[in-house]
Amino acid sequence: MGGKRGLRSIKIEKKPSLAVPKQAFSQVLSETLKTGIIKSNLLAMVAGLSLALYLSGTSINERFPEILFAVIGSTFVIGAAGAFNNLYDRDIDAIMDRTKNRPTVTGRMQPLNALILGISLSLLGILLLLLATPMAALFGFLGLFLYVVPYTMWSKRRTIYNTEIGSISGAIPPLIGWAAVSPELYHPAILGLFVVMVIWQMPHFYAIAIRRHDEYKAASVPMLPVVKGFKRTYIQTNVYLVALIAASFLFMSVSWIITIVAFLLATAWLVLSVVGHKRMEPKKWATLMFVFSLNHLVLLFAVIIGYSMLAPLF
Repeated sequence: MGGKRGLRSIKIEKKPSLAVPKQAFSQVLSETLKTGIIKSNLLAMVAGLSLALYLSGTSINERFPEILFAVIGSTFVIGAAGAFNNLYDRDIDAIMDRTKNRPTVTGRMQPLNALILGISLSLLGILLLLLATPMAALFGFLGLFLYVVPYTMWSKRRTIYNTEIGSISGAIPPLIGWAAVSPELYHPAILGLFVVMVIWQMPHFYAIAIRRHDEYKAASVPMLPVVKGFKRTYIQTNVYLVALIAASFLFMSVSWIITIVAFLLATAWLVLSVVGHKRMEPKKWATLMFVFSLNHLVLLFAVIIGYSMLAPLF
């Protein structure tokens, strides 16, 4: 993979889609932009935004325009990242069962259209974030760039550390939300959100990589379990979960409630990993880990958002 590969990836080409049923334009657009990822990243963005409002003593009404620009701008930027990723990865997506029906693979979304869509959403998204604050726009650009270039175009096909590299861009949304409201970027709370988001992604994506081991192997994507095996992945998962437990204490300056919830969720995840690994074969263990990872993220951010909104009332 290099410069020539990058040029080939945006070459206009038509793929037959005879075996794929026709879909509504809205569904094609949703799959191209990866709306599931948009929703999870928006949850993280709102968590950062909510904490910033609470800690700065600012009401939603005071910063409503900035909040609106940040939400819509983040949606566009995250969607653009999904479009670029689908465009570039359509060759390996065609090999994997979970991705072989993506619109960029089947031809329902032509490469040129995906490219135009990604560029348009990028420009609109960053412009809207700029209307929120310049720092929010900077973080939006960094998140997009890091996901598309260092992760998608370079590390994903070259190194087992692609997950670690990609985790940086995945942890940017809380920074966007925070920066849309508060200029103070050195508070332990935002550091806590960023670090938790970085660490969380390794156990989450390792679980996916084990569940889809054969597909990643067929596509020659060097995910950790493909290259180093399940045992190494299990050990490394637990190392990150211990780090996640330690990271929960970064919320101590904000609230003991948030700290305790973060600590208990991370600890439960580690216990589940150890106990489940002893009782299950790798793919069942990975499924358990994957499901818990989703619940962990939703519960933690729901508590952070809820606390930030309700605490000022007491």
